[in-house]
Amino acid sequence: MELFDVYSLFDVTPVRAEACTIWDDKGQEYLDLYGGHAVISVGHSHPAYVAALKEQLERIGFYSNSVRNPLQEELAHRLGEMSGYPDYSLFLDNSGAESNENAMKLASFHTGKDRIIAFRRSFHGRTSGAVAVTDNPTIVSPFNANHKVSFCDLNDAEAVEAVLKGGDVAGVIVEGIQGCGGIHVPTPEFLKALSELCDRYGACLILDEVQSGYGRSGKFFAHQWAGIRPDVISMGKGIANGFPCGGILISPKFKAVKGMLGTTFGGNYLAMAAANAVLDIISSEKLVENAYEVGEYLKSRIPASDRIAEVRGRGLMLGIEFNEPVAEIRKKLLFDEHIFTGVAGKNMVRLLAPLCLSRAEADIFIASLAKVLAQ
Repeated sequence: MELFDVYSLFDVTPVRAEACTIWDDKGQEYLDLYGGHAVISVGHSHPAYVAALKEQLERIGFYSNSVRNPLQEELAHRLGEMSGYPDYSLFLDNSGAESNENAMKLASFHTGKDRIIAFRRSFHGRTSGAVAVTDNPTIVSPFNANHKVSFCDLNDAEAVEAVLKGGDVAGVIVEGIQGCGGIHVPTPEFLKALSELCDRYGACLILDEVQSGYGRSGKFFAHQWAGIRPDVISMGKGIANGFPCGGILISPKFKAVKGMLGTTFGGNYLAMAAANAVLDIISSEKLVENAYEVGEYLKSRIPASDRIAEVRGRGLMLGIEFNEPVAEIRKKLLFDEHIFTGVAGKNMVRLLAPLCLSRAEADIFIASLAKVLAQ
């Protein structure tokens, strides 16, 4: 049997990793500025993280639902305090896409409506509903297209209101910072307008913080730069440092009804051990603050070049948009400079480093990028 060939893969086989460094099977060392699509929040193989998983595995392992799990309660309490949402509720699942699916389902239950407003250049995941509200026609099948979705341009509140006036909108879903769509940052004024419009027309505001949350932007959630409080906040990726885990934070306005949401593996003991360890490390090592300080340092020192159109983002969620396709630039960074980066579209190099990235490591990337640009 062969693997189903839907991913483009580089010929690099990692065998060991620590903090922001990866080694391959040939002994080559790499600087990781991508963290596996932003899933590595506290660094690879952090000793406290590894110890927490090992201890939990030896104690009870993977057991999932239908019984009380104190680790879920611990996570809910600590996450509420650290994120600034102690009055919200937590529902746990397995991934960011599942979190977005649950958020939209919850909005529909709450409002009795069935339309979702999403935004162009958005990407919300690979489940049916998440794909339907993702602005990428190459991954939308007829099955996904059956969902009722209206797309608007980011930062265009008038277009959103025009759809809301139709009276059938359950929710508006927007990323704290657009990730796969090109690191576009919604303005604080726009997010405030969305919050007010949703209140006015009885729709739910869903903030997709799967990629932009958990400290990456320099606040716990990227939408907190705008000072708003959404109805539902979806999480995934860095919540458990690569262990499959996701969840949604739910406003007190929602009433829990037995059976309205469900999951087999969500909130299992191993995921909870990982997620609680992540909060420990983020807090003790001040990684939210580090993400902002090092990210802004890196952003301000991207070399000036006619080949670069713009640098966007906040903290350690950055995009360098070029005036040309970046495939060769990314290959040179990987194979000549031994630095992992990501892409968004054809013209953007995307940086999603672990939140523990140091200024010295940022300097390595800055020097390497300058070298590649000069070639």
